[in-house]
Amino acid sequence: MPKDQASNRHFLPEFGTLRMAVGLALLAELIAIVITIGRNDAVSEQAWQDFNLLSGFAIGIALASVVVLKLASPLLRRLSVAVGSAVVVLLILVVAVISADGLIFALHDMGLIPERWPEWRPSFLFRTLIIALIVSVLGLRYLVMQHRAESEQKSQQDARMQALQSRIRPHFLFNSLNSVAALARSDPSKAEAVLHDLADLFRVLLADARKLVPIAAEREISRQYLEVEKLRLGNRLRIKWNLNNVPRNFQIPALTLQPLLENAIYHGIEPRFGGGTITIAMWGEGDMLNIMISNPLPDAGRSASHARGNKIAMGNIRERLETQFGDRATLQSFAEGDQYHVKVKIPITAET
Repeated sequence: MPKDQASNRHFLPEFGTLRMAVGLALLAELIAIVITIGRNDAVSEQAWQDFNLLSGFAIGIALASVVVLKLASPLLRRLSVAVGSAVVVLLILVVAVISADGLIFALHDMGLIPERWPEWRPSFLFRTLIIALIVSVLGLRYLVMQHRAESEQKSQQDARMQALQSRIRPHFLFNSLNSVAALARSDPSKAEAVLHDLADLFRVLLADARKLVPIAAEREISRQYLEVEKLRLGNRLRIKWNLNNVPRNFQIPALTLQPLLENAIYHGIEPRFGGGTITIAMWGEGDMLNIMISNPLPDAGRSASHARGNKIAMGNIRERLETQFGDRATLQSFAEGDQYHVKVKIPITAET
């Protein structure tokens, strides 16, 4: 779809939301207050009666407009910006006129006015139309600009997430391919299994970064990655999982664990002559999920080259979490004794 058509289709906000209804009701209430102040010199019983009548009338128009625009939204989204805006304003004016006539009939039926067609009816309808026109044009302009700003912000967020995920290019790929090449002759079936694991890993890598994945899927990808690494490191790499109170439907950004595990192997296992154990702990705590990945510190004298390793993975994941969850998600790293820990806290987000 051409860019201009795409922008035309989604220029309007969603009118049927509770947020929109409340916002328009508050705007209607503000208009009622302004008109009441303009019509009355002081606070009196008459002023309160005017306010109650105007408030009910204005809120009625606002809520009726929300319903009508919600019903018309499939048509509006197929129109251009100019035509769609004109149709929105026209619909609001029609609702305002019908509501104004309905108010006159209601007042007559209640005996508050003697005539069904009072002399002031044309003037009342005209003033209602003028006020509705001014409010609808200004209000629509504000809503469209706000909606566009939110859409652009979301597009920038999505692009940033995709860019961050595209930076994850695990350097274990080359080592893994070498391992597969070595297994191709000695153990073809295991080589085939490793290739399947690598295919799953890179399928996740190339997936839409905006989507969250179930924690079970992220754990499976991590397990596959660790199995690939065990081919290269053998008994030097040992894995321990500790899971406690992890929600089954918990959602997590894809490839959150794998880069951290890769760092733990590169900085904690490879520099050690005897290897070590990587511990992955997960536990729920209130509305947060905690993830702690621990690995041994490198042997003395063998950490220099690995210590110079870049912090791309840590910074990448921190940015992705911030983009996805704001300041509710955190990533911390610290050394304690002979262990290095990376702790991630993520708000529990259920699959919708």
